[in-house]
Amino acid sequence: MLVAAAVCPHPPLLVPQVAGAAAPELDDLRAACAAAVGSLLDARADVLAVAGGADATASFPGDAAGTLRPWGPDVRVGPGDPVLPLSLTIGRWLLEQASSGGDLPALRFEAVGFDAPPGECAALGRRLADSAGRGALLVMGDGSARRTEKAPGYIHPGAVPYDEVIAAALASGDAGRLLGLDPGEARELWAAGRAALQVLGGAARTAPAACELMYDDAPYGVGYFAARWAW
Repeated sequence: MLVAAAVCPHPPLLVPQVAGAAAPELDDLRAACAAAVGSLLDARADVLAVAGGADATASFPGDAAGTLRPWGPDVRVGPGDPVLPLSLTIGRWLLEQASSGGDLPALRFEAVGFDAPPGECAALGRRLADSAGRGALLVMGDGSARRTEKAPGYIHPGAVPYDEVIAAALASGDAGRLLGLDPGEARELWAAGRAALQVLGGAARTAPAACELMYDDAPYGVGYFAARWAW
């Protein structure tokens, strides 16, 4: 049974050591992510799953590690060899920051292919929700990277409306709207979080009792969200 969920983005610049002098530009986003992830730890879940987009679908154990070396400093999270993709590495970093070295619940990491069909994403979400008596889910997913002229994918007229649908769904706890996101449109708009957000859509079999959209903005032309749901 899913008792709590949170959504955060996964830009490498979220980590201050990577951002360097530009780190203060994302302070508000870091604070929102910290609050969202903190709500997961407060839920006292038996298992906390982290789901994020990647080139290929794969499962990783709770002790899996990641590194940000390809994006700058060799910031490492987790023990062992760094095998986690970027989205899950940032997810693990957020969890370690929020726990301040304290105990974390049992962890599992699920990479979902960026082009995974919606049904496959929803099925993964249902499996994660059923995998523990009290489960929590951290979803790592960005919106469109085509929001402004300086965005990685340059500006696209459909980027803002697409992200508005995501923001409205996260603010209202509407899993159906997440499941309705179109993979082709996401690909055109460089929306890296579509598949991961549909994992949340599948996991949320009932409407959350409480939901809050804590951040909705597009620094650097990429849509970032931080949200929390609770049952």
